[in-house]
Amino acid sequence: MKKEMTKLLLEYGIISSEEAEKIESINEETIAKSIKELGFNQTENITQEKIEENLDTEVLGKEIYCFRKVLSTNNIAKFLANHGSPEGTIVISEIQTKARGRSGTKWESPEGGIWMSIILRPNLEPAKASLITLAAGVAIAKTMRNRGIDAKIKWPNDVLIEGKKVSGVLTEANITFNKLDYVIVGVGIDTNLNIEDLSEDLKAGATTLHDEMKIEKVDENIIIADLLKEFEEIYKLYADQQIEAILKDWRDNSDTIGKYVEITQALGQKSIGYAVGINKEGSLIIEKTDGTLEKIISGRCRAIE
Repeated sequence: MKKEMTKLLLEYGIISSEEAEKIESINEETIAKSIKELGFNQTENITQEKIEENLDTEVLGKEIYCFRKVLSTNNIAKFLANHGSPEGTIVISEIQTKARGRSGTKWESPEGGIWMSIILRPNLEPAKASLITLAAGVAIAKTMRNRGIDAKIKWPNDVLIEGKKVSGVLTEANITFNKLDYVIVGVGIDTNLNIEDLSEDLKAGATTLHDEMKIEKVDENIIIADLLKEFEEIYKLYADQQIEAILKDWRDNSDTIGKYVEITQALGQKSIGYAVGINKEGSLIIEKTDGTLEKIISGRCRAIE
């Protein structure tokens, strides 16, 4: 992590190649301070100032750092979280070059999208951390539905429009001695990007807000501000352990419940059945052909026609 942060500072000319070579001698607090300063540099489309013009939150967006190009906003957020950045800190980049999705899959992040990570520090047991992914999905779907878009949520972490993926969530928790230190919520939204910039295996199943809203250009700064407001309201429910309210919103906007699905779990294990609901831990419940129920904690879900 320290090496990645040093490389970022080198690429932006914040430190010299000679300094980068002496990575072991560089104090991590100094690196964190430099990363924050870099996050205030001028970017092309998404800026702290423009987000704050429309921001109406108490906690989320307390600190906002915007970058032109990074490997991964989640990695920067984790580094900052480890060095004291408060809950509500936001890290955004206009381009990511080495982001990842669930199970280490590549998360393509060209220019024209919202690539954002949020630092949260919930005072709850680690077992409830996975519910933040569902809460983020609800907030994203609500942000889009407020614009007249019929956004749906596919378990566990995708937001779809007419069956095509427009957004995804990657949640990473840091746990020490069975205590939840912090959670990083990585959000990716295809706003103005050109679908042709995506790899062949993603093009057919992807869409953008630009295409769905049929406007010249989506203002990502306004989308970010609106999303943070929606997410903060849902996060308050989460912090107050009003889990059922979150699950109700998720179920109401689900693209998974009621469908015949195949879940590919770790090590390639597959489960097939009708998705009948999710429980209070956020696990998917499927009914198999023999009538038995199976709880799926995590995996890749696809509908079977």
